[in-house]
Amino acid sequence: MILHCGNFQLNLFRPLVMGIVNVTPDSFSDGGLHFEPDAALAHARQLIDEGADILDIGGESTRPGAAPVGVQQELERVLPVIEGLRGASVPISVDTSKPEVMRAAIAAGAQMVNDIDALKDPASMDAVASSNVAVCLMHKQGDPQSMQKQPHYQNVVADVADYLRKRIAAAVAAGIERNRIVVDPGFGFGKTLAHNLALLRELRTLTGFGVPVLAGLSRKSMLGALTEQDVTQRLPASIAAALIVVQRGAAIVRVHDVRATVDALKILNAVNGAG
Repeated sequence: MILHCGNFQLNLFRPLVMGIVNVTPDSFSDGGLHFEPDAALAHARQLIDEGADILDIGGESTRPGAAPVGVQQELERVLPVIEGLRGASVPISVDTSKPEVMRAAIAAGAQMVNDIDALKDPASMDAVASSNVAVCLMHKQGDPQSMQKQPHYQNVVADVADYLRKRIAAAVAAGIERNRIVVDPGFGFGKTLAHNLALLRELRTLTGFGVPVLAGLSRKSMLGALTEQDVTQRLPASIAAALIVVQRGAAIVRVHDVRATVDALKILNAVNGAG
């Protein structure tokens, strides 16, 4: 399978690693560490050196309880980083749900849009449809301010699958080719631990849509709940989770710890003959 990602054609014969660059003061794991453009750019280049296949640049925290950020503030955070990475050896993704930020980021050189709202805003849909960039459509229930208060599903796997199937159909109907689409079940976005584990067990359900599945479990609270480890001590759990999702069909893993994840996947790839 090939993912058309702007000027890049990403071969998914092996799982890809998306490195996280949070240009925020309040992200749950690394908020403030790379808030200044120079620090974010240095971190991004380090992740490329460590083997990242894609970089995901975000200027608004979507952790549970996070406050929203205005368009101008988000642009001021992400555009210097995206512009500074123009011509990088890997595609740059912008992690945003705002159509204004999508358009500006694409103009600045972003090759992918990672939208937790799955292009539900018609203006967002148009921003991606009128470009050649890839898009990740994510499932979430509620918004970051309230999503973890009382998440409820009839059947979480079926409900998430149905939602993503409909969002794929909407994107295709808007003119976005299937080979530009990725889906993400949204671990931790309006889900209890039991919901997350059910999705993890049945992740292959989402691989039947004919588009790649992206999974983001790195350092998340579900791993803390299972290991009783603080967010700074979740590397082993994050690596285990990355290996599990790949074995269950994920084509892309979104992670903070790129080098360690790349090394772990090299072992798995060698065993599976994906080298």
